[in-house]
Amino acid sequence: MKFLAQLQNPPREFTAIPFWFLNGELTDEELRRQLADFAAHGIYGVVLHPRMGLSPDITYLGERYFAHIRTAVEAAAALDMKIVLYDEGMYPSGSACGLVVKDHPELASEGITLTQTVLPGDELLAQAESGALVVRKSGGTMRGLHWGEDDGEKNAPLTADILNPEAVHRFVQLTHEAYYREVKEYFGSTIIGFFTDEPSILGRNVSGMFPWTHGFAEIFRRAGGNAANLAALFDGRENDDTRLYHKLLLQREGEVYYGTLSRWCEAHGIGLMGHPHQSDDIEVEKYFAVPGQDLVLRWLAPEKDGLAGIDSTMAKCSADAARLMHRRRNANECFGACNKDDNPWQLSGGDIKWYTDWLAVRGVNLFIPHAFYYSIRGKRKDERPPDVGPHSIWWAHYEAWSTYWRRLSWLMTDIDLHAEVAVLCRNRDLCPDTVRPLFERQIGFQYIPESYFPACTVEDGALWLHGHRYTAVLGDKALFPDAAHPEVSALESDCRCDPPQPMLRCASFNKEGRACWLLVNEGNTPIKTRLTLPVDAPLCRYDLWNDQPCACPAERTAKGACLPLELPARGSLLLFT
Repeated sequence: MKFLAQLQNPPREFTAIPFWFLNGELTDEELRRQLADFAAHGIYGVVLHPRMGLSPDITYLGERYFAHIRTAVEAAAALDMKIVLYDEGMYPSGSACGLVVKDHPELASEGITLTQTVLPGDELLAQAESGALVVRKSGGTMRGLHWGEDDGEKNAPLTADILNPEAVHRFVQLTHEAYYREVKEYFGSTIIGFFTDEPSILGRNVSGMFPWTHGFAEIFRRAGGNAANLAALFDGRENDDTRLYHKLLLQREGEVYYGTLSRWCEAHGIGLMGHPHQSDDIEVEKYFAVPGQDLVLRWLAPEKDGLAGIDSTMAKCSADAARLMHRRRNANECFGACNKDDNPWQLSGGDIKWYTDWLAVRGVNLFIPHAFYYSIRGKRKDERPPDVGPHSIWWAHYEAWSTYWRRLSWLMTDIDLHAEVAVLCRNRDLCPDTVRPLFERQIGFQYIPESYFPACTVEDGALWLHGHRYTAVLGDKALFPDAAHPEVSALESDCRCDPPQPMLRCASFNKEGRACWLLVNEGNTPIKTRLTLPVDAPLCRYDLWNDQPCACPAERTAKGACLPLELPARGSLLLFT
C-alpha cells in the first residue's frame, strides 16, 4: 500500500529545516562536516542563520562571510540538501544588522508618543487634551551578531523604518541582492527561500510609542482620520480613528515590507519564508510562500493551558492562512528557549514530542527547530539554548525525531481538511476563547480573516468561500446575518467521544482518497474512551511515533464505526480508511 509505505518512509521533501546558528570561528572544513552529519541523521535542509558569537573577524555580508556561505551552499547541493537563507544578522529583520541606518540616520525606526514636553527634532502631529502627539525616532535596536551588540548593550544596532520604502529598498540591496550575486546559480534549486524573522516596526526595547513613518500623517488625514484622537492609543481606548490607524498601518506594513520581499523572492525563483511579529498576525501571512509562526520561550507548554491566550492560536493562524491561499506548506520556528525550571538546557524529549504534536494536529507541516549550534564554546552555550540538534544528548538517536517530523509533515500536506465551521476573525484577534470549545469537542474549523469577508457568500444558511461550504459560522452575526450561527453545543464532532475528552485533539481530513483522523492526547494523563467515527469502511490504525500499523476492529453502528480508544499521555495516533 503506497499510503502506508510513505508513512513508514516519508520523502526527503518533508524534512525538518532547522536554524543552523553560524556563531563561531567558521571554517570550510567544519561547515562541510556538520552538514554531512546533519544529513546522516535525517536532516536534509537548514536555515543559514548568522548568529551572535560569530567571529569578529568575519564582517557581516563581507567577503569572508560570503565565502563561507558559498561553501555551505555548495556542500548542501552536493548532499542533495535544501538551503533557506536568513535575511538578517540576528533579529528582528529589516535592518541588515544596522547597515540600513548606518550613514542614513533618517531611515531609523520612528513612532508617535504622547508627551508634555516637545523636544528639538520632534514633529508635532496633533495637540490633544492629554498632551502633545509627536513623531520621533523610536531608538529601537536589534540583537547584533557580535558580543557587545545584544539587547541593552552599547553597540546594539539601530533598527530601520520598515514602513519607509526607501529603507526597505536599501535593506533588499544590502542583503537579498548581495546573496543573489554570490550564489545565484543555486536559487530555485538548492536555495528554496529567504527567511524573514519577526520584523518589528519600532524595534526592540521601545516603550510608550506606537508605530509611525514619514508621510503617514497625510495618508491618515486623506483617509478621514483625526490625529488628535490617536491619543486614545496610549490608555487603551478604541475609537473610529484608532481603528483606522490600525487598518492603515497593517496595509502599509504589508505593501511596503512584506510585499516588497515577497515580490523579490518570487522574481528570483524562491519563496518568502519566516514569520510575522505576533502569533495572531494572520493578514500578512498572505505575502508568504510558506506562511509561518514562532513557538518559543515556552509561551505554551505541556504543564500550561494549550488553549489560552493569543499564542495558542499561532498554529491554526499559519495553517489556515496557507489553506486559504492554496499554499502547500506552512511552518513553525519551534522549541527556541522552551527550556524548563530556569535551566536553559532542560528540554526533554517528551516536551519536544508534545510541541510537535500540538503543532501538527493544528495543521503545521514544516518544522523549523530552533536550533542547531555550530558552536557552544564559552558564552555561546547560553545564547537562547538549548541546542536541539548535534549538541543534544539524544543526537545518536536523532533519526527517530527527523523521521517523525517528516512523517507528520507528509501526512498533513495536500489534505482536504474537514472543517464545516467558519470562525470570523480580524488581524491580532483570533478569538482563543471562542475556539476553545471547538478544540475540546473535536470540531474542525477554519479561520476566515477580515480581508476575505468580501469574497464570502451565503446560500441556504451556509457560508461559501473559494468553493468550500461552511454549515456554521462563529463570530459577529451582523457580518453575515443570513448564515447559520448555532451554539457550539449543537455542532457535530469529527469524532464523538464517550465519555467526552476535552484534552483530545483531532484533525479530520481526506488524503489520497482516504478518510483520516489524526488524534493527539494533549494532556498529561492517559485517555480512555469509546470513539465513534462517521464512516462505514474498514479502519486501520497507525502508531505514528513507533511506526506500528495494525488492524482496527470496530463495531458498525447507525452513527458510524465505534471503537475503544486508549491513548497515553502525549500520545499520537492515526486512524484511516
